[in-house]
Amino acid sequence: MPRTLNLTTDERTELFGDFAHDEHSAEAEERWGDTRAWAESARRTSSYTKEEWQRYKAEASALSARLADAMNADIPADSDLAMDLAEEHRAHISRWFYDCTYDHHRGLADLYASDPRFTATFDRTSPGLATYLRTAILANTTRQG
Repeated sequence: MPRTLNLTTDERTELFGDFAHDEHSAEAEERWGDTRAWAESARRTSSYTKEEWQRYKAEASALSARLADAMNADIPADSDLAMDLAEEHRAHISRWFYDCTYDHHRGLADLYASDPRFTATFDRTSPGLATYLRTAILANTTRQG
């Protein structure tokens, strides 16, 4: 059963456009539904209001913009700045969805660069951003030990 959101159909459309939430949620649940992270994320997000989703989206967008600015300024993805932004990305996931361990973050980094749907989402902000973020995340997880 797909994860439910505490939003009306109009609110979902306003917030997420034509994103096929039920389809993607079912796919994600099939892949990760038996994990603690999935259960925690489902518990948290099921009660988010429209305003909370707007705040989440604004934070995510601002972080993506800062990552794109670093990338477009030719700041290396393994620089302290890029790794700090990757750490902020990990904390953002932890704050909104589940405790994103460094192992989880490495897995997400690979997904961002290997799944065309994730790649397209990041690369809409700036072409190449998914790969840049992946490199920054992997460098950060190495830095953290």
